[in-house]
Amino acid sequence: MLRAFFVHLSENRSLRSFAERSAVGRRVSGRFVAGTEIADAVRVTQAVNRAGMSVSIDNLGENVTNPDEARHSAQLYQQILDAISANHLNANISLKLTHMGLDVDETLARDIVAGLVAKAASMNPPGFVRVDMEGSPYTQRTLDFVHELHRMPGNQSSVGTVIQAYLKRSESDIEKLLAEGIRIRLCKGAYKEPASIAFESKADVDANYIKLMKILMKSAVYHGMATHDENIIREAQAFATREKIARDSFEFQMLHGIRRDLQQSLVRDGWRVRVYIPFGTEWYPYFMRRLGERPANVFFIARNMLRS
Repeated sequence: MLRAFFVHLSENRSLRSFAERSAVGRRVSGRFVAGTEIADAVRVTQAVNRAGMSVSIDNLGENVTNPDEARHSAQLYQQILDAISANHLNANISLKLTHMGLDVDETLARDIVAGLVAKAASMNPPGFVRVDMEGSPYTQRTLDFVHELHRMPGNQSSVGTVIQAYLKRSESDIEKLLAEGIRIRLCKGAYKEPASIAFESKADVDANYIKLMKILMKSAVYHGMATHDENIIREAQAFATREKIARDSFEFQMLHGIRRDLQQSLVRDGWRVRVYIPFGTEWYPYFMRRLGERPANVFFIARNMLRS
């Protein structure tokens, strides 16, 4: 119920327009979004790197409506890759296919993302492009796209994707991705999906997350476990210890501005952590989906606004 409520709010244009221009909105975005410019993302990334953590930079946006918007989005990502290289940042990029024009012109989107992956692959050291997962209407298209990109010569270590544990199909999708050695970011999922294709209860989502997490950790491919759930993190740590899985063979991933204390504690204990740093003016849908992931996040994020 609450997830559907926040997903609905994320799609409300009037509320979005008000929030992205209001003082309260700017305060919220200042906590969870690096800023509106690439320079803001670079500044925050440098601070996170100094704290011993890597970064994934995301220019917020999705569902562009024309080719020019898609090309503009692509140009920003080209500039982000240039900034990563010029500033020697320990960072990669995350992007959504609909932000690159998937709904407008699929061929254009393929060309745009293929160009970004090729640019990342040519960097020294090689960069990495994470193709984010969106709602279920895009799941298969995204996976097909990533498989195709990964098969292109030179791309094998420079492109990966995201799997959402609340989808019932995810174990099968993981098997196919692992068969090609594709890197995966495992998250719980943030979109409203029908019960026919998604687990509805938190207990079921958590159980599937842990099941998939263990498959990934034993796969010998470098993956990211995206969670702030301390119970799941402890489960991952215990599993790694039991199975003698090296701490540098995977990473925990968390969102900028949330549980900095937990991030720093993991680093002190020798675990790898990557912080997802979004920037840009289109923060509202992103923020609302974070609130809607599960009811506890409403209180969790409010609490973290007063916590370092």
